[in-house]
Amino acid sequence: MKKLLFLVTLLILVVACNHKKESVVFTKYDETTEILAQQKHQIERMRFKLIQSKYLDMNKVFKPFEEDLAGFTEKDYQNLLPFILEKDIPTIQEFVNNRILSYERIVLFYLYRIRKYESSHNLALNSIIALNPTIVEQAREKDRNRPINLKNTVYGLPILLKDNINTIGMPTTAGAFVLSENKETDDAFIVKKLKENGALILGKTNLSEWAYFFCSGCPVGYSAVGGQTLNPYGRKIFESGGSSSGSGVAVAANFAIAAVGTETSGSILSPASQNAVVGLKPTIGLVSRTGIVPISSTLDTPGPMAKSLVDTAILLNAMLGEDVEDSVTIGNNTQVSYIDSLSSSSLRGKRIGVIKELLTDSIYKSAVQIIKKRGGAELIEFEQPKIGLNGFLTLLNIDMKYDLPNYLKNYADTAIQISTIEDVIKFNLLDSIQRSPYGQELFEGILNDTTSNKAFELVKQNLHTKGIEFFKTPMDTHNLDIILSINNYHAGYAAVAKFPCLTVPMGFKKTGEPISLTFIAKPFQENKLLNLGYAFEKLTKARKLPEDYK
Repeated sequence: MKKLLFLVTLLILVVACNHKKESVVFTKYDETTEILAQQKHQIERMRFKLIQSKYLDMNKVFKPFEEDLAGFTEKDYQNLLPFILEKDIPTIQEFVNNRILSYERIVLFYLYRIRKYESSHNLALNSIIALNPTIVEQAREKDRNRPINLKNTVYGLPILLKDNINTIGMPTTAGAFVLSENKETDDAFIVKKLKENGALILGKTNLSEWAYFFCSGCPVGYSAVGGQTLNPYGRKIFESGGSSSGSGVAVAANFAIAAVGTETSGSILSPASQNAVVGLKPTIGLVSRTGIVPISSTLDTPGPMAKSLVDTAILLNAMLGEDVEDSVTIGNNTQVSYIDSLSSSSLRGKRIGVIKELLTDSIYKSAVQIIKKRGGAELIEFEQPKIGLNGFLTLLNIDMKYDLPNYLKNYADTAIQISTIEDVIKFNLLDSIQRSPYGQELFEGILNDTTSNKAFELVKQNLHTKGIEFFKTPMDTHNLDIILSINNYHAGYAAVAKFPCLTVPMGFKKTGEPISLTFIAKPFQENKLLNLGYAFEKLTKARKLPEDYK
């Protein structure tokens, strides 16, 4: 009898072990063959030296979720897929209202999805650098305290942040190994606002290291901490755009409800365009920069990146607020509900500026004709002004020479030992193969730039004047509401002019590479941009989910 009992017990244990759910493990692989093949790419900066991070261990990143994900199955994931994938915020909130979804289940869905794809050698996008270790419990708390009938709000919804934005509970690295221990920081001002509006911070996204002002001619989307971000519409084929690469890629692949990027010149517009998502570069002064690793206090701004105009408007509203530590925001945050104003969006009768030189692009030409014929707008073609931006590099050099030390002194973890650009360069030289495989030419250029304060102020003013002239001349001459561009083609002019830009998917090239229509308006006309962009989005519905991530 005892022998029989022993055999039964042993059988139960064997069956239990066989049915135990195997944990997903992130493993490194030999990428030598991939890297050799990549050297034949026609775009020089797509000839990667490496793809996987030498530092990041995603097993450690996912360790806090082992128990919760152990109880979340592939069947659970598939059951939730129709209610979350590609759905906008109002729709998801309605599903929560009707108890089809909960915030906890939404968070588990995204954690599972990120792990599902990022652990696959053939599908990994290297878009995530860190995850919020307490987000599941935070989601449960949101479920317990949820107000009734929420709709146009980020409450309880997981948002990703570019990893140059300070966030309690996660490091802020800017992709640089030298900042890998930048763990004990306060929330950036915009993160405080997001949390005040009920958002859950899901994690941090990969980026072009130091927001792509570090190495010269290097791949966009590469960082020492995160490795090489890849485009879901063509891994290793199309560029991911940068520097908010991970934010654009993660939103495109549905790894979160939406994300926040930052832009100095093109760093939201470029990855949004390359990944068929909506990206808004706000007017300088609309959104706070406090607690964000900088390039330029003159040009930097964070902005929303999302799958739709509706989500973009909702996320923008959740980030707003006057910040006494960022004086340019004072007086600029009027109580505008960007989402409510979308209901009256229309292109009819609007005077739209079309850049003649861009009409050689068949997708752009088709898009503007849709705006005219189906939207009812009036198109005014003009030749772009012949204006240069001499001194642009000087502006970035001198701003970063002083702005980065200011961040390190006032907003970084006190344990961080570096305090200057020179310190970063010296640190990387101790192991340049791992820390700066593409060199650090732009940082070295900062050190070598001896522009005086007086000359710098003249450079800034001249660039600002030239940028305004580039847009204002045709806008005033032809009484234009907005100007239409492609991707980040005119991001530099918009940056120095401090004009807001909105990029909206307009189609795909024959190769399958996304391309977007970029709306440019005068300062603090975000409402106009969102309204016209929304009208265009409704007419075209050009965004498509990447085929391998459905």
